[in-house]
Amino acid sequence: MVLKNKMNSNPNLSEEGLIKPKKPPNPVRENSERQNLHKELLFNKKIGKNVLDQKSELQKAMEKQKSNLAKKQLEKKSVTEISELQRKISNLGGKHNMEKNDEDKGVNKEFVNVKMTLRNTNPK
Repeated sequence: MVLKNKMNSNPNLSEEGLIKPKKPPNPVRENSERQNLHKELLFNKKIGKNVLDQKSELQKAMEKQKSNLAKKQLEKKSVTEISELQRKISNLGGKHNMEKNDEDKGVNKEFVNVKMTLRNTNPK
């Protein structure tokens, strides 16, 4: 009976008279700063505010797709601008060559005309 009174008075003892095991204290869980931070995160989650400003996988994928599309459009635009520039340069070069050929032909026509008049004036 003396044992039963001792067991009842001490809650750490089991029915067999053994000491009940206790979990060791966790300093991380007992940290007040951590608890306050956890409470704040739970509150922000409850009101729908994203504290960490992280994006979902879908949002990341959409932004990546948009940026890739914008890059492709920019490349396509630059290629068309280059081709237009090359086209204008070739047109100007072609006009210059045509004018040069016309000038050469004009000079040749003058020489032909002079030669013809000389032939007409000097009969053989």
